[in-house]
Amino acid sequence: MMKNVDMVVEKNILTIRVDLEKEFGASKSGKSITIASTEGNVSVPGHEGIKIGLNIYRAK
Repeated sequence: MMKNVDMVVEKNILTIRVDLEKEFGASKSGKSITIASTEGNVSVPGHEGIKIGLNIYRAK
């Protein structure tokens, strides 16, 4: 499950959209605030053999 990450592939271009105003609380370490995450590696839409792992955060 992804948090606040929208991925779209158009003409072999991957576009990632993230709302930088959203927050999902403290990271596991407690040192940062999670803004968006793929929560591990996930397949790129329509390209199951290509994976992406994304974490966006800010300092606490």
